[in-house]
Amino acid sequence: MKTLSVGSMKWLLPFFLASCSLTPAQESPLPPALLQELKVQWPKNRTIHLVFHGHSVPAGYHHTPEVKPFDSYPLMAMQKIQKANPHAVINAIVTAIGGEDSVKGAARFEKDVLSLRPDIVFIDYALNDRRLPEAEVEKAWHSMAKAAKAKGVPVVFLTPTGAKDVRYDAPDEPLEIRAAIIRKVAAEEGIPVGDLLAAWKAELKKGTNQDRLLAQGNHPNKKGHEIAARVIAAMFGVR
Repeated sequence: MKTLSVGSMKWLLPFFLASCSLTPAQESPLPPALLQELKVQWPKNRTIHLVFHGHSVPAGYHHTPEVKPFDSYPLMAMQKIQKANPHAVINAIVTAIGGEDSVKGAARFEKDVLSLRPDIVFIDYALNDRRLPEAEVEKAWHSMAKAAKAKGVPVVFLTPTGAKDVRYDAPDEPLEIRAAIIRKVAAEEGIPVGDLLAAWKAELKKGTNQDRLLAQGNHPNKKGHEIAARVIAAMFGVR
């Protein structure tokens, strides 16, 4: 188990709700110790492991069955973070499985994710959680948060990227409800949220046609993944 300093536990403080529309004046919601590790130079540096857990979107599926990891947000975000921290050795590990939901992801969380001794974990399941009862979704996200905290591993919840036929901002829209559950659990557990859905909707409000962001109905293309990558990179202070 990793030993965290008092400073590194700041990720548990109430600024967890700072989403990725951070301004330069705002603090990163991530552990200061992690951000400092990215600045350490050889020979005192070490490999920083970023783990991306979830369904087909972080797994890199675009137009199924085609997988494009280099055009998907885990590696795109890593590239942005690496560019801003040129002395860091960063490893992006994808534990995502296409078609999976948070209940199945929670069941293998300790075995497949925490066993990797990650420095931080990003979780993205909301698109597939629409098929699950809300109570099961909430329980699964709580389970992953508690398991990560028990091991001293920082975790970030990600709201979903967009999809066709979604009624954005409608109170009875299943995707909006799942996003609200994610924010609620994050607030209760005291962990940060990367609000991909808010960033996606902001792009649509600029006048971008959603078809330009999607490879298929529920999978972003490179342009859609770029939205998510920017959100995640911003959490590291990368603009």
